[in-house]
Amino acid sequence: MSPDTDERIITLELLAAEQERTIHDLSAEISKAWKTIDELNRRVEAMALRLTGIEEVTAPEIPVTKPPHW
Repeated sequence: MSPDTDERIITLELLAAEQERTIHDLSAEISKAWKTIDELNRRVEAMALRLTGIEEVTAPEIPVTKPPHW
């Protein structure tokens, strides 16, 4: 092979290696973000359940009455 061809192949191999590393790094970040999102979703659901329980205990009883036009 000619020196130009060898140089082009080396350049392409370096580029492919850099892209593979970038993809790996991005995949790791997405995985980390997904775990964080899952944890936050669990916490929000737990807080919503606690708030619902507090509302049920503290909310005044609202009588059901017909509007005057009935």
